[in-house]
Amino acid sequence: MTDIAKLALEDGTVFTGTAFGAPGEVDGEVCFNTSMTGYQEILTDPSYRGQIVTMTYPQIGNYGVNEEDLESSGPRLAGFVVREVSGRVSNFRATGDLDAYLKRHQVVGIAGIDTRALVRRIRSSGAMKGVLSTVDLDDARLVAKAKESRGLVGRDVVSEVMPSQASEWRGELSPWMKPAAADQAIADEAGRPHVAALDYGMKWNIPRYLRDQGFRVTVLPGTASSGDVLACNPDGVFLSNGPGDPEPLGYAIETISGLLGKRPIFGICLGHQLLSLACGAKTFKLKFGHRGANQPVMNLESGVVEITSQNHGFAVEEPTLPRDLTVTHRNLNDDTIEGLRHKTAPAFCVQYHPEASAGPHDSSYLFTKFRELIGK
Repeated sequence: MTDIAKLALEDGTVFTGTAFGAPGEVDGEVCFNTSMTGYQEILTDPSYRGQIVTMTYPQIGNYGVNEEDLESSGPRLAGFVVREVSGRVSNFRATGDLDAYLKRHQVVGIAGIDTRALVRRIRSSGAMKGVLSTVDLDDARLVAKAKESRGLVGRDVVSEVMPSQASEWRGELSPWMKPAAADQAIADEAGRPHVAALDYGMKWNIPRYLRDQGFRVTVLPGTASSGDVLACNPDGVFLSNGPGDPEPLGYAIETISGLLGKRPIFGICLGHQLLSLACGAKTFKLKFGHRGANQPVMNLESGVVEITSQNHGFAVEEPTLPRDLTVTHRNLNDDTIEGLRHKTAPAFCVQYHPEASAGPHDSSYLFTKFRELIGK
């Protein structure tokens, strides 16, 4: 097997580099993430389903991988692009190296390309479909495959990553992630207020934070109906993150519409978009998305600027907001909506990730806000 890999974009651009991880060929929307750390959390974030992720930080893999920092059962992205793979693992928590981890999970990677040039092209031209291959190295064929690939718009990617059945979540927040806020955990499971978490591709650190707030957490598939949710008799409902375009997810929008006003609701990322759609708003595709652990957001209610972790390629279209929704947070880079609150129903949502693994902890207060909204 050759050690050459190629990344071809639908606009005809081809990057040639060194293969690492598993051999093979994958297609997906090529995006970039500006985080300097957290590559293992990025690899295992279900929201990256259908995407070939480029890291802007030049050296990746220097602190290895471990079993504690997973955000799902394994990598969910289509492919991985880096400038340089570290040849040395230097961290006392590491149990392996990045290259072996990708091989074990059949993830195709490419290193040694000019990631700065790739990112500049995406920023200028917008997100593009691409093909990453170690088996077909013909430029023309790869570009043609990129043009013909599925993309994300209009596609239900959530169905590829959501769980198939309900389960009780018992995992606790890692001591490495423990926020400064007081621990409200209750020892007795029966004494905990109950949250039903609709899983559209949920990062595991979210239910860990919910547990840290003292909740008992039941995870339900994103296809659950409002009747299914209410049958659990929850005190509150959580709407998770997830991949892709929110508008094809009619089943999720219908469920949320049936829950609005009946239980307190908190949504993150895709959950934010779905709650907005259920209230009558529309969404649109961003030019190249927001992905990284260093995105500034203004809390319009407190005046505080939060540095946030983000991963989304779609956003809520502000002119379509119904009167029932008010904007609570705004992105300081492009002025897009980052948070909403319902004026009459107990419901709020944010576009970014307050559970932030890896990332800043500026926004972890939102989990406390959800607990206070439930009032138990």
